[in-house]
Amino acid sequence: MTGITGTDLIAAMSALGAGIAMLAMAGVGIGIGLSASKTVESTARQPEAQGTLLKLMLIGIALTETAGIFALIVAIMLLFANPLM
Repeated sequence: MTGITGTDLIAAMSALGAGIAMLAMAGVGIGIGLSASKTVESTARQPEAQGTLLKLMLIGIALTETAGIFALIVAIMLLFANPLM
């Protein structure tokens, strides 16, 4: 036997799962960056629509950020509140 206990394996897999959950934050960053860049591009093309575009961008960014917050909560739960350990 290698001496790896069940608790060690659960801790290792929880850390791996938390890292994979944090990969979602990269997607959130890319999504927010694309949203902001397209809003700036649209404002440059049609300046009179700036107010509407800004409102829509902020709603989209808020919805995108909630996915990142959920991923963060999952990662924290896997690391610190794991019921299997």
